[in-house]
Amino acid sequence: MITVSEAFSILQNKLPTPQEEICALLEARKKILAQPILSPINMPPFRQSAMDGYAVCIHDSLTYQIMGEIKAGDAESFVLQPGQAVKIFTGAPVPDSAQAMIPIENVSVEQAKLLLQAAPQLQANIRPIGEQIKKGELALEKGTLLDAAAIGFLAALGVVNVPVYKIPSVGIVVTGNELLPPGAPLTYGKVYESNGLMLEAAVVDSLVQEVKRYTVKDDFESTKNTLQSAIEKHDVILVSGGISVGDYDFVAQALQELEVETLFHKVNQKPGKPLFLGKKNNKLIFALPGNPAACLICFYVYVLPTLKKSGGHSTKYGAKNTLPLGHPLSVNNSRAQFLKAKFANGRVTILSHQASSMLNTFSTANALVYLAEGNYELKENEEVAVYWVKN
Repeated sequence: MITVSEAFSILQNKLPTPQEEICALLEARKKILAQPILSPINMPPFRQSAMDGYAVCIHDSLTYQIMGEIKAGDAESFVLQPGQAVKIFTGAPVPDSAQAMIPIENVSVEQAKLLLQAAPQLQANIRPIGEQIKKGELALEKGTLLDAAAIGFLAALGVVNVPVYKIPSVGIVVTGNELLPPGAPLTYGKVYESNGLMLEAAVVDSLVQEVKRYTVKDDFESTKNTLQSAIEKHDVILVSGGISVGDYDFVAQALQELEVETLFHKVNQKPGKPLFLGKKNNKLIFALPGNPAACLICFYVYVLPTLKKSGGHSTKYGAKNTLPLGHPLSVNNSRAQFLKAKFANGRVTILSHQASSMLNTFSTANALVYLAEGNYELKENEEVAVYWVKN
């Protein structure tokens, strides 16, 4: 059995190198840029009006002759002489012969005559070529998360495809003869299956787009065949249940027959001690505890940062904050503990129903408090280590 920090270290060293792919711009949403993007154009690509108004070729009078108009998208240009103006709209190209843009609210018009309220200032309200970015300049750095703003920026530069880190696909294998799908009649000795749906929801929340659930009875051949299929089709496999040492826990034996390399099995923590990590052909296999709260804690602590890092994020294992505890706490642990907690009003409070089978308080938790093994007392407002499980 290994420590929590040893488990983090093994994960860090065994994590496959993130894979790159070329994606259409919208398909790249929420992915991480794998290479820097240089601007292919000047933005704006021409002198551009910042507002509706009049472009003028300056002279000594406040009166100008209106020669026409330019709308956004027009290719027509004017060569203005001193004392001439052209009506122009936001985003439209400003003639090279114009030296200022006058807002429409600062002028009056009498037939084809433009009357200014004050002398114009040179280059006022004109966006110069390349004001936002010049051709060849760095548009976005490698490692940038492609959110709506980044995608909009790249689209404005005419970018169609981008190099990104591939988000891993995930297979979820749920084991157990006792499990029934929600909505089925609940018969004696059966429970509703929750881990598969829970894990799929958590995986999708982590921005993984390709996820599939498999269910399997507590039978060795079925377990082995289902695991083999999942390993062939997915980058990361999450197994719920069947990893302990009971007579009908077949996951460990099946993984051994499938020649999955064991990276670790059992972590000195509570809950989540049976956690298994294996690897085959650059595929990672997590066998998570069957108890729902233990399963979800292991997901947040170990699986989530793995999915993030596999997708190119700079996430670190064991990354946590320290926050003041909202109450005193006596600790008597032979194993490190992860406790469901809620952070509010500047302090973190340990919640009730900490058993590994209980999800009721997990649904209101936004954090996990990490407590090292040992016997010690924590005072109110003493700093404790906290992992976030909700933003």
